[in-house]
Amino acid sequence: MTEHHEEHHTVTYKLNTIIWGLLLVLTAVTVAAAQFDFGFLNVVVALSIATVKAGLVILFFMHLKYEKPLFKIIVFITFLLLAIAIGFTFFDIGYRY
Repeated sequence: MTEHHEEHHTVTYKLNTIIWGLLLVLTAVTVAAAQFDFGFLNVVVALSIATVKAGLVILFFMHLKYEKPLFKIIVFITFLLLAIAIGFTFFDIGYRY
């Protein structure tokens, strides 16, 4: 018989507020970046900012930061494969400009 011990972690309101503030700042950066024309890098800039925002949400609001390393690696590999698949769809953007 194995015992199952789960570690409970407590996330403070201060940390949640800081992450929420960062997400608001990154949203403002997204809006500001949309005002500029980066040429073929428009998509790269937008997806980079969105990736950082998604990372913050996954780490702190979905509690991935407090999971075991193996689970973190599996999630990272999954998102890496997704990013590669999405990246392949943008190969033709360089030929449009």
